[in-house]
Amino acid sequence: MSVDILGAYWTTAGPVQIRTGREWSLFDWPDRCAEAKRVGMSGLGIWHTDLEHLLERYSLAEIKQIFDDSGLRDLELEFLNDWFVPPGDEKRVASDGQRDLLFEAAAALDAHHIKIGNLARTPATVERLTEAFGELCADAANRHAAPLTYELMPFDINAASLEAVLRIVGGAAAPNGGIAIDTWHLGKMHIAPDELRAIPPEYMTYVELSDGMQENMPDHSQETTRFRRLPGEGEFDIPGYVRVLADIGYTGPWGVEVLSDALRELPMPEMFQRTVDTAVDQIEKGLKP
Repeated sequence: MSVDILGAYWTTAGPVQIRTGREWSLFDWPDRCAEAKRVGMSGLGIWHTDLEHLLERYSLAEIKQIFDDSGLRDLELEFLNDWFVPPGDEKRVASDGQRDLLFEAAAALDAHHIKIGNLARTPATVERLTEAFGELCADAANRHAAPLTYELMPFDINAASLEAVLRIVGGAAAPNGGIAIDTWHLGKMHIAPDELRAIPPEYMTYVELSDGMQENMPDHSQETTRFRRLPGEGEFDIPGYVRVLADIGYTGPWGVEVLSDALRELPMPEMFQRTVDTAVDQIEKGLKP
């Protein structure tokens, strides 16, 4: 069975310090691409701070050439916050600068998608988010071909349910707007696989696999950034999610986003190999007739 695996940024970046320090990877871009090719990944992800760091050494054209020369196809860009804040607000000014960076990169790198959401936990109504998502998608359509994916997350203070995210994406009804699903978030939100059948196929844009434990740790921020598990190494029904998502028309790539101290400590070859091996195992179980 041929399975396309995208190594998400936090899974393949190595010893970074999420939210607390250096977020850019010590692994050079050519090395990441070469390792992804070796283990059979179809692509990689780049976080916006890592992109800024890469651009100190490489042009966008060079980043693209290295990626292409490695035989990779699927490139993820992330993350855009505060895109719904009113113009003129200092948060929106910063967001617009980040938007320009990601949109320019998406055009130059032929990105598979750009992930957006509300990691910053800035309050807004669902109505405002719907309007702003439509505006953002319209702007994106004029600047690059990559779809925008709104990530469903339990700590999105404005839209912490599948129903709310569907209202935003469906209400905007943008041809280049969709949903990003992460199985770690689904598990923590107690969303059963069959509940995903509510997602219209045209909005099912990107899927990430990540495992974890049903019982929450006391510090949710630490749990999500330091203690996730590779697919099949936790308690979530990864094959069940894969089966339903495939049923509603998702064909990949299957991202793997595992934010884990234990994974980050591994040598680079083992980190990449275990990412692919565990994901392929769970996907094949889910797709098995």
